[in-house]
Amino acid sequence: MEVGHGLAKVLIHMEPQRNLLGQPLEPCSVEPRTGWFRTGCCETDPTDVGSHTVCIQATSEFLEFSRLRGNDLSTPRPGFPGLQPGDQWCICAARWHEAFVAGAAPLVFLAGTHELATETCDRDALLQHAVDAHNLN
Repeated sequence: MEVGHGLAKVLIHMEPQRNLLGQPLEPCSVEPRTGWFRTGCCETDPTDVGSHTVCIQATSEFLEFSRLRGNDLSTPRPGFPGLQPGDQWCICAARWHEAFVAGAAPLVFLAGTHELATETCDRDALLQHAVDAHNLN
């Protein structure tokens, strides 16, 4: 499949993407609709330079942390309702790692978090923040 970005086109291989549990990636949120491609999943490809691969459950602490870092996720904008504590959302792996180091990391949905998140985030840290840890074998 080719996806157009202005004059540039990127060839996307439609291989199944996997989560941290080694299973097919599960949806993160369809209300509000999240993901780099706004499919509801934390899918990624080479055009996703931010690596929006970590499926989180937003907390007030994390939303404030992100706002102070220049990414206000709680204020509604056209096409985006703004996040509330408890909402699920795909965030950049680097932002999750930054929040983790600062002690403000939100909870993580392992089934909706892309396996590539571990290229930026420590796998054990992600597992320790898991909402769905019961999925671990």
